[in-house]
Amino acid sequence: MTLLEEILNYNLKFVEDKTYENYETSKVPTMKAVMLTCMDTRLVELSTKALGFKNGDVKLVKNAGATITHPYGSTMRSLLVGIYALGAEEIIIMGHKDCGMGGINVEQVLNTMKDRGIKEETISILKHSGIDLDHFLGGFSDVRENVRANIDLVYNHPLFDQNVPVHGLVIDPHTGEVELIQNGYEKVVKN
Repeated sequence: MTLLEEILNYNLKFVEDKTYENYETSKVPTMKAVMLTCMDTRLVELSTKALGFKNGDVKLVKNAGATITHPYGSTMRSLLVGIYALGAEEIIIMGHKDCGMGGINVEQVLNTMKDRGIKEETISILKHSGIDLDHFLGGFSDVRENVRANIDLVYNHPLFDQNVPVHGLVIDPHTGEVELIQNGYEKVVKN
């Protein structure tokens, strides 16, 4: 049986048994927060449980490295929509120790792409078209600095409400311990 078949079979029983009723909630986050964190498998549940969040408490945005790669990309859009359209009043940016994006080897990623059929010509065309593949596929060397850089990007965005606190955290995926990087309440503009 394929993974897709397993998923679909499970879903039939999930719906039939009305298990979904255990997860019913509003589309507005109860704790009025939107959180950006990493897509690391260890954080699927740990990222929210370690902070005391339950289903429906927080809008959750995940990507590789919990990184905003472009000020007008989908991650920043999700944070802004969370604030302006979905009832969030605070942002949490949470990186984690032992992140796969910390010191990722871009050359190795490109070689794996080639091994899987991406032509050298395609990579060359992208590079000559001005696409910085090292930046696009690259990570960071210090998770704390990455969290700080993301916070700065949010605060410096022309569409961001300076009265919204942006908190920075780093979680240990082995213990769930959280380190405070930035207390967003200390940085908000006072009216």
